[in-house]
This record gives sequence, structure tokens and C-alpha cells, in this order.
Amino acid sequence: MISTEHVVSLAPFVVRRRVKWGDCDPAGVVYTVTFGEYVISAVELFYGTLFESTPQRMKDEQGFGTPSRALSFDFRASLWPDDEFDMRVTVDEIRQRTYVLDITATTATGEIAFVAKLTPICVARGERRAIPVPDALRRALSSYQAACEAAAAGSLAS
Repeated sequence: MISTEHVVSLAPFVVRRRVKWGDCDPAGVVYTVTFGEYVISAVELFYGTLFESTPQRMKDEQGFGTPSRALSFDFRASLWPDDEFDMRVTVDEIRQRTYVLDITATTATGEIAFVAKLTPICVARGERRAIPVPDALRRALSSYQAACEAAAAGSLAS
């Protein structure tokens, strides 16, 4: 089976994606808005893995949402149709009502294609009112952050 997106690692969380022809303009350049889709899709898969559930179901059950407060990109290399690249999701910071995710995309040759920073803000589900990061989410993000740090320390010791 051929897939254009799949999880290849859990700690750190890595999604491998293939650029589809439809992601690009006629010159073969990935549309800028498509990079946002790449990032949001990887983060949704990340949430699903954190909670072993679908992201929106989990958020419904917990009574919160995570709209984006900020999203920034630093583009470093071109991606072309059929290129495969990996997006590594790490937790940079956990704040009172927001947290910062770093999404670093690397090509098959190890070149950094882009670095994105996504800052979701936690809101009460169905309202536009900011709330503190829910305890279950804070614990999951913190545990993941610790697992990534332990994995990095283990690879440095090898």
C-alpha cells in the first residue's frame, strides 16, 4: 500500500509525508498554504498518539479546543512533487494557556526543508474563552517532552 503520510516514530514523533502533485503550482512549487496543512496534519496525528484516540473526540471528551494562536515558518529548502520528507514534532514550551510545538521537516538527504512553530491556545469547547492547559493535556505533553529528552540522551550515549 502506498501512503502519502504515515507515522514512522513515536519518541520523537515523526510523520513521513510525500509531496503530491496537487500540492504544487504549475511550476512544481508547493503552495504556501499547503505547508500549513502539512503541519496541522502532523500535529493532529501527534494528538491522536498522545491520547490513543482521535484528536477531536479526545478534545470533546475533555471539553477543550486548541485553535492556533500563532504559526510561523522558516523555509530552508524546496520541496518538489514526489519528494518525501519527515516532520519531527517536539514540545518547546508549555505555558499557562498555550504551548509551543516545533515541527522540523527534513528531506531524505537530511537537509532541513522548513521549521515551523505552532502555538495552540486552549479554549473551552464551544466558547471563545481561553482556559489553562487542561491537566490531562499538560501531563501528556510533559511526558512526551521527557520521553524525547530521554531518547536524545540515550542516542548521545551510544
